[in-house]
Amino acid sequence: MTQTGRLKIVNLGLPKTGTTTFARALQEAGLFVADHRVRGEHTDDTRIRRDFVGAGIYTSWYATGNPLELLDFYDALTEISGLKPPLALFPQCDYALLKAMRDKNPDVKFVTTTRPPEAICASMDNFRNMGKRVAQANMPGLPHGFGKNWTERVTWIETMLDMHRDVFAGRDNYLQLDVGAPDAAEKLSAFIGMPLPWWGRENVTQPPGGDPVA
Repeated sequence: MTQTGRLKIVNLGLPKTGTTTFARALQEAGLFVADHRVRGEHTDDTRIRRDFVGAGIYTSWYATGNPLELLDFYDALTEISGLKPPLALFPQCDYALLKAMRDKNPDVKFVTTTRPPEAICASMDNFRNMGKRVAQANMPGLPHGFGKNWTERVTWIETMLDMHRDVFAGRDNYLQLDVGAPDAAEKLSAFIGMPLPWWGRENVTQPPGGDPVA
């Protein structure tokens, strides 16, 4: 089935690419947001309630043919990854799922929040051992045992971004957004067609003895 609900925006960015900042910006703009998990008070649908947003996307895909249908009571999905080894839910790395999201939801705006790949790797390493958990998991483009070093993780990040550009090539409902750029808020506001009263840095990771990284 094609989109019939209220869903307007989906972020395809990886963890530690400014997803929490993205979520707050949309919440401050008045949107109803799912960030990482479907909160229990948001729905009575036991198929997705209190689960990872990524799990809800896969549940919806297999149940309805549209990966976003069961979540279209939200205005925006801002963090769709879920990582709890051995469970790894990264819909943004799944080529077939991306195409289904694109084809079934032509009116949804898709954004990939991103930062320099090395900065993403640094943030992952300093946030709850995410770098180690990534290597323990098994996900599209990064099988179990890979991702222990930055070279492998940077390749994974860069090829995912290339895939997103390929999947959405020639379409006006996709934006790859460098969240650290001075004009990031202006670009996002213009793309989604609404003002953003807040833009800043949320969930900043502080490495030992170093500068904070988002």
